[in-house]
This record gives sequence, structure tokens and C-alpha cells, in this order.
Amino acid sequence: MSDPIIVVPYDSSWKQEFKSIGFEIQQALGELAIRIDHIGSTSIEGLDAKPIIDIQISVRSLEPMEIYKTKLENIGFVYRYDNPDLTKRYFREKLGRKRIHIHIKEFGSWSEQCSLLFRDYLRTNVDERRKYAEVKYDLMKQYRNDRDRYVEGKEPIIWEIMSRASKWSQVTGWKPGKTDM
Repeated sequence: MSDPIIVVPYDSSWKQEFKSIGFEIQQALGELAIRIDHIGSTSIEGLDAKPIIDIQISVRSLEPMEIYKTKLENIGFVYRYDNPDLTKRYFREKLGRKRIHIHIKEFGSWSEQCSLLFRDYLRTNVDERRKYAEVKYDLMKQYRNDRDRYVEGKEPIIWEIMSRASKWSQVTGWKPGKTDM
């Protein structure tokens, strides 16, 4: 059984937690990492979230994976072979360490850009953050011990938000800003 789903109010310490881990990753990967970004709900000030830091590392190519896999393992992250999403390589913390999700994506790919757009749009829209948080709390109550159902349950609201974010990106001329690290 996995850890229970727990959504908590936004915590400003998440930003510093990301910076600390991001610096460690930056030191380990050097120029292999084109971008290192804080993504996911903990990256959006004012958004309630599961207290898990999500980090997106943009690389030129997902393969050969060994060039970054070994470096990440050396600083305490484990490659997850069971990740079904072929648009990224996924790492987690070693046993006993606070939960962290590392998403390695190809620089400029749709998957990389999508995560950044979602984050940037929610950073600018209080109403969207509130609606998203409400859905997450409802899903936490329903699926507290079923991570897969919780994640599946978020999909409709995520795609609704992404549809509005796409329109927003066209009106604003959005493009990713500078990397977080």
C-alpha cells in the first residue's frame, strides 16, 4: 500500500526546498541540464498541494540515459523503470529521504512545455488555483489510499485548465521564462 494522499495548504518553504535540491542537481549534472525547474503544485504560490517537490530537468536527449542516470543516483535518486510515460525519465528519492519527484524531459518537447505552461498559467490565476485545490481536496477524501484513482480523478480538471492556459498563452504570447536554477 502506498502513502496516503495528503493535501495541505501552500507552504512557502517549498520554494527553498526546491532551491536546495535544484542546486544539488545542478552541481551533479552541470551542462547536461539545460533547465532545472520547479513544477507541480508546490511551485505555485498559494496553491494547496501534496507536500512533494516536483522537479523538471530538461536535457538535449533522453538517451543515452546513463549520462545523467549515474549522476542522479550518486546524489540519492533512484530511476523508476516502472514509469509508463515514455515522454520522460522518472526518478524518486532513495528510501528514507523526503519524497521528491524528478522528471527528465527533452528540452523543447511538448511534455516539457506543457508542464511549464500549466505552472505559469496557474501562477497568474487565483480562481483557477482555488478550483484546482477544491478538486484535489475532494479527491483526497474519496481516494486517500488510492494514488492511481486520485491521479486519474485530477485529469478532467487538468485538461480544462490546460485548455484555458492554451488560450491564455496565445493572448499573452507566453513562452517559458528563465530556468528556475
